[in-house]
Amino acid sequence: MSWGSEQPGQQGQQGQQGYGYAHGQQPDPYGYGQQPQPYAQPYAQPYAQPYAQGYAQGHLQHGQQTYADYGQGYASDTAPLPMVEPEPPGALEPESAPDTGEQPVSPPEEPAPKAKPAGRDRYFDALRAIALVRVVAYHTFGWAWAGLVFPSMGVMFALAGSLMAKSLERPALKVVRSRMRRLLPPFWFWGFFVVLAMLIHDWMPGWQIVFWIVPVGDPPGNQWGVQAWEILWYLRTYLWFVLLSPLLLKVFRKAPIPVLLLSLVPIVVFQYGWQPPYNRFGSGLTDLATFLFCWLVGFAHREGVLQRLKPALVILVSGALLAYGGWYAFGHQAEFGTYDLDEIPIAQTFWSAGFVTLLMYFKAYYDVDFAWLARFKRLDRIVTIFNGRAVTIYLWHEIALVLAVPLIDQFWKVPAFEKWLPLESQWFMFGIGWVLIWVAIPLVGWVEDLAAKKKPKLLP
Repeated sequence: MSWGSEQPGQQGQQGQQGYGYAHGQQPDPYGYGQQPQPYAQPYAQPYAQPYAQGYAQGHLQHGQQTYADYGQGYASDTAPLPMVEPEPPGALEPESAPDTGEQPVSPPEEPAPKAKPAGRDRYFDALRAIALVRVVAYHTFGWAWAGLVFPSMGVMFALAGSLMAKSLERPALKVVRSRMRRLLPPFWFWGFFVVLAMLIHDWMPGWQIVFWIVPVGDPPGNQWGVQAWEILWYLRTYLWFVLLSPLLLKVFRKAPIPVLLLSLVPIVVFQYGWQPPYNRFGSGLTDLATFLFCWLVGFAHREGVLQRLKPALVILVSGALLAYGGWYAFGHQAEFGTYDLDEIPIAQTFWSAGFVTLLMYFKAYYDVDFAWLARFKRLDRIVTIFNGRAVTIYLWHEIALVLAVPLIDQFWKVPAFEKWLPLESQWFMFGIGWVLIWVAIPLVGWVEDLAAKKKPKLLP
């Protein structure tokens, strides 16, 4: 939100430079207030003008998304991982043999197979935690190379797709309802404060305010609150993937590999053929096309498709996807003004596709579980908190970063702080932002517990 720019002090000026992407946005062309270009990924910067005029990419932080899974997911999937359902009573007990009056001969003892611990997958949990840290870092520093090092939103959508495929072993309607229940209450709680603040700052909403109830389209807002609500593209995209997953999974199971490869076709068509309209519909359609492959890779992991593939083939295909995505990003810098994947949807699609394919194949083929995290109790605990409060971190991190600016401005008034603290450094703002995020986790994170029908806790 733009109140940081109203604060005095040197840090206020410096901080706003770090958030320059949220100011000077063009008025919304489809009439619901001052809205940045809906292509801005969770990382906040809008797509380049030549692209944006006909090509929509709705904003995880952040991306990128995201939200997030906003994975989700976001991310992670930004919704919490499903709990492992317990076996019914007696399901693991062998049937008793008939009594013959003879003493049974005990067979030689064999070592029992090592059972996998029930619960969350720490490999997925670790990836989601890394994705959230990367999202916050991108929104602080605006690093163009961040998406190349770790495409957070693609990772969060892949994790969410895998978890969704697992959940759809149960009735589809029940699963979709559960996912929406986990996502919407934290969104409503957060949205109440954002909408109220924008109303106080002269926002006049129209009928589009209904998207603040169910974000199947980009919720509207004004320029004052843009840094808060621009990340909602991830929640919107995640919600549409959840709604479409029962159908997508049926189609995927008919021809897994062809469907997976064909999922790249829509973004290619949008780039070289028909361009979606520059509105809510086009924005949502472009986001779905951008991350469809990642969501389906999650299906491929859960269905055992990746595990059956040869390593050489996976490496070859992933390398080709990465090569094309990287080539397009660097080869079109003049057109987009940057190689940042978050501003170039087709590059984002192919780079994320290659990256998450390798990550998910590594998990499927080598059955990696990151159980070693348990030996590092503090790190393991942090990963647990990140996953139990993924939606909270994603939704509130931008507000935390915005509030860090006026807070640091106050530090300039203390001579000792001015002399000894790196108040002009964005790393200092990054640190203050995380302090505020950790304050928000126990303060508002309990809403996620209520949404999941759990007893509210300060920390998961």
